[in-house]
Amino acid sequence: MTLSRQRIGLGRRGEELAAQELRRRGYEIVERNWRCPVGEADIVARRGSVWAFVEVRTRRGEAFGTPEESITPQKRARMQAVAERYITEHGLWEADGELLVVAVEMDRAGRLQRVEVLELE
Repeated sequence: MTLSRQRIGLGRRGEELAAQELRRRGYEIVERNWRCPVGEADIVARRGSVWAFVEVRTRRGEAFGTPEESITPQKRARMQAVAERYITEHGLWEADGELLVVAVEMDRAGRLQRVEVLELE
């Protein structure tokens, strides 16, 4: 299996684990991989009146730091722009929104180490 295929498989597994954790916390998964000209939301979810725009970061091993450390100010700004675009396109003017990162870490053998939902300030 090529490195890019392994990375895609790891990313898909991370997104599925993230969706499971969000559901466990009471979120309804509304969309997966929602794209627009400014970027993509890995998951769009809702819990009550709050809409969550979720970036899933999956890492295997510690060579590149923790998943949440990979969220740069530029990535956060892009997430905000995607959320605003979604709200505009779907007429959700009165909705409350939040930006979430779901950090998924696995060991080198692919065993799950943690799934953590973090709200961006």
